[in-house]
Amino acid sequence: MNSPTQLIPGVIFFSYLSMMKKEKVAFLKHNTLVMLVSGRFSMVNAEEKISMKSGEMLLIQKNQLAEITKTPLENEHYQTIVISLQENMLRQIALEEQIETGRKYTGPPNILIPGNDFLRAFFQSILPYVRNPDEKLTNSMGMLKVREAVHLLLHTMPSLQELLFDFSEPYKMDLEKFMLHNYHYNIPVEKFAHLTGRSLAGFKRDFQKTFGMAPRHWLQEKRLVEARHLIETKNKKPSAIYLELGFESLSHFSHSFKKKFGKAPTEWPV
Repeated sequence: MNSPTQLIPGVIFFSYLSMMKKEKVAFLKHNTLVMLVSGRFSMVNAEEKISMKSGEMLLIQKNQLAEITKTPLENEHYQTIVISLQENMLRQIALEEQIETGRKYTGPPNILIPGNDFLRAFFQSILPYVRNPDEKLTNSMGMLKVREAVHLLLHTMPSLQELLFDFSEPYKMDLEKFMLHNYHYNIPVEKFAHLTGRSLAGFKRDFQKTFGMAPRHWLQEKRLVEARHLIETKNKKPSAIYLELGFESLSHFSHSFKKKFGKAPTEWPV
């Protein structure tokens, strides 16, 4: 497996995996445009599952927590081009083009972009830099490519203006609903606070009111209770569930499980 080739660090990179399936949890801080060159891509968040096949394009709204699965198909590698549409660049475009901002976007967070010759040609124009790594893409050239991507998106779907140029902070969402959907993700409490539209102090205060305990304590309790349920009712093995429930290691999971329930998960009756 090769690591991603970054054309401009943090902005444009070409992700390349050989014949290996890979799953990861990602916090997508910026609006992100993904072109799937080959293989299959799927993304699952608390609200939906969305999939792409070769040649398709997806615009992902910022501030999302999702599980991403990258799957190579028979006799081909998994390949993507990923472009991070960062806010400072979008603000500059809005100023130059006198685009109205300030509206809160309320549409779908992930949008499959209809294919057209212009966008396909745009992505094809990036591939030579990946295939010829000695020919470095300068920052100024790279940012021109990112700007081109934004203009082509707006040309293809003018309605994307509200998504791309929404510079508002995440609104305060229903804390209980969000945590019950996303407790299994292994991310810092600070990220949970940001994703629910709260400062860390505000998050901890609202969390205590909602659940009657501190976030870290509740997360551990919730994950352990779910683990016991999966072992008892689904006959799941500890090694198959500890990662998907947010534990960093099998030993940490086993120690925590035994401390709470009195027996190691491998000793638990089914």
